[in-house]
Amino acid sequence: MKHSRGLLVSAVMIPIACIIAVPFYYILVNTLKTQQETATNPLALPSSLNFENYIHVFQTTPIVQSFFNTLYVTVISIALMLLIGSMAAFGVLIGKGKFATVIGVILVIAFLVPGQATLIPLYHMLSGLQLVDSLNGLIVMYSCGAIFCYFLIIGYMRSLPVELFEAARIDGAGAFRIYWSVALPLIRPILVTVGVFQTMWVWNDFITPNVFINSPEKQTLVLQVYTAVGQFTTDWPAFMTLSVIVLIPMVVFFIVAQRQIVSGLVSGSVKG
Repeated sequence: MKHSRGLLVSAVMIPIACIIAVPFYYILVNTLKTQQETATNPLALPSSLNFENYIHVFQTTPIVQSFFNTLYVTVISIALMLLIGSMAAFGVLIGKGKFATVIGVILVIAFLVPGQATLIPLYHMLSGLQLVDSLNGLIVMYSCGAIFCYFLIIGYMRSLPVELFEAARIDGAGAFRIYWSVALPLIRPILVTVGVFQTMWVWNDFITPNVFINSPEKQTLVLQVYTAVGQFTTDWPAFMTLSVIVLIPMVVFFIVAQRQIVSGLVSGSVKG
């Protein structure tokens, strides 16, 4: 019975996996073709291994600078999101009284507001602070993702025994010491899980840097992909080559972190 079920699952999942893999195959093989070969038969294998598109991209676009721009914004943004989100979750969880309740309600309302609806007022605010066309301005924008982190972290924290916090308080530890020495080690699995999801969001985001970044030397990797799209013509091999270059770090990152993702999700479901 178990063997038959395994065969059934394989029979369903393998075709689905193949269908999902078609776009990746399409992009990858066309990075090894000329513009003419791509237009003639985009699904065919390349006639030869031609890496001219990769050489052309590195020679004509500031791809290395954009990589470090994206890396800087992503690392700092994720650190701030996790710090702010976890501190907010801890404060609301152990806080007593109406103030903590009001803060929780405000965060719920803020989470329900779509980000696209706030782009114009945020642009005016950052313009007044001289953070438009600035990588630090992007970091400020992405730090707002701490709200999403807050909701996932507080759900995980509610499954922790409150007695641990009370015991630390009785021993004389202050609020920050309890947060840093007790809460953070216990919520490490959910921090890793949330960090991975937010990393993929920041790395692949297009709308925010497209609105707030103007200078070519401050562009992120995703904006470099957009440079291959012209008003009248598009260099499809260059476009797909840039897409592959942008995808490679995230694919490697996800493969390395997938065990931590599963561990965090499983830990959160088992507790309580």
